[in-house]
Amino acid sequence: MNFSFDNYQTEGFFDEMFDAQGNVRMGYEAFKERVEQLKIEEFIRRHQAAERSLMAMGITFNVYSENEGTERIMPVDIIPRVIEADDWKKTEKGLIQRITALNMFLDDIYHDQKILKDGIVPRELIETSKDFLRPCVGIRPPKGIYIHITGTDLIRGDDGKFMVLEDNLRCPSGVSYMLENRELLKRTFPEVLGKTRVQSISDYPNKLLQMLQHISDRPNPTVCVLTPGIYNSAYFEHSYLAQQMGVELVDSRDLVVHDGYVKMRTTKGFQIVDVIYRRIDDTFLDPKAFNPDSLIGIPGIFDVYKKGRIALANAPGTGVADDKVIYAYVPRIIKYYLGEDPIIPNVETFICGEEDDCKYVLENIEKLVVKEANEAGGYGMLIGPKSTKAEQEIFKARIKANPRNYIAQPTISLSRVPCLIDDHSEGRHVDLRPYILYGDGVKVIPGGLTRVALRKGSLVVNSSQGGGSKDTWVLY
Repeated sequence: MNFSFDNYQTEGFFDEMFDAQGNVRMGYEAFKERVEQLKIEEFIRRHQAAERSLMAMGITFNVYSENEGTERIMPVDIIPRVIEADDWKKTEKGLIQRITALNMFLDDIYHDQKILKDGIVPRELIETSKDFLRPCVGIRPPKGIYIHITGTDLIRGDDGKFMVLEDNLRCPSGVSYMLENRELLKRTFPEVLGKTRVQSISDYPNKLLQMLQHISDRPNPTVCVLTPGIYNSAYFEHSYLAQQMGVELVDSRDLVVHDGYVKMRTTKGFQIVDVIYRRIDDTFLDPKAFNPDSLIGIPGIFDVYKKGRIALANAPGTGVADDKVIYAYVPRIIKYYLGEDPIIPNVETFICGEEDDCKYVLENIEKLVVKEANEAGGYGMLIGPKSTKAEQEIFKARIKANPRNYIAQPTISLSRVPCLIDDHSEGRHVDLRPYILYGDGVKVIPGGLTRVALRKGSLVVNSSQGGGSKDTWVLY
């Protein structure tokens, strides 16, 4: 018996593959036609082969909170997520607008602070953010760029329009899954990719390297990727990107500050490093400047950075702009610096640090998603409609104790994409993390990581919380 989507139900959600009447959307026609020529057993076999490939390639992440073994693959579903060209053009334009404004915001709050003086963003929010790094005040990074690599999380609601869920401006991860999911789909459905006008993403490592080289003033700069080490949850990605770019993967043992420069230990002695793509958080970079307990940083590197002798991507101090409370002000930030309305809107957001918003959240917590300002990975979050009274009371107490640390949003019915569940397809909720590079201009990679909540009914897409991923096909 052949695989079929005939019994697939959209169940009232916006579906990426089928419209409300059950008609296949245009970008999916070639995929549906090909898949329905396959026997169910063959489709399942291809799916299993894709997952085996991930494990064989070592594409894993670490889960620190479980006893039965910490290393896992992120499950991949071989039904792709397809985005039409017109949808993508608007999304691309909106992401460029957002990153441009956020970079201007960072430059301003570490220098003139005009946006604070004009009362557009409350000064208290910046000064109480643990990611506002006072040692960075007055320092301008090379070429004036703070956020070189961004992963902005987008969702679609019932109307099918994209909204920004959050900004990831420090060390966004997941791009290795984006790249390898495409390689898997090339092998799994080569005939479909050949018939579908899908934009290529394979040059991402080359574009990343060009961007990193651009932010150095030295000819033929030496670039390296700084990892916290093999036990970090994204270590595979660090090594993968270094290998793909043809640069060294280093940790704190490989780098030293010597004669006023950052140098890398090699078999031929010290070599000056010009650019570091750092995959460690700001405050762990330099125990002399930030966290004195850091064992994964390089003592003295911040002084070298201040003197303009090393470029760091992303620049130290960027974390203040992806504080979830600052997120609520991004539409105002865009309007302030660019004089434009946001092309991609935020999700409606209630700021618990504002009295009226806080009152509304406490009275309606069972309907809302509540988030801690600086948590990530699906942690520090309450999904009101799926929570117990006891959990709601715990979060109410936390909000009352520290309102500045919380925001809340309506529960959005995320769009869905069919997934292979056992021997048939069922809809599962998804988000999208496109990747944006800022070097010689702002460039949006035509695709991204589609994360999927594989647990039935779940809205949590994070890999650490049982989520998986899909290849994302952006059409010409």
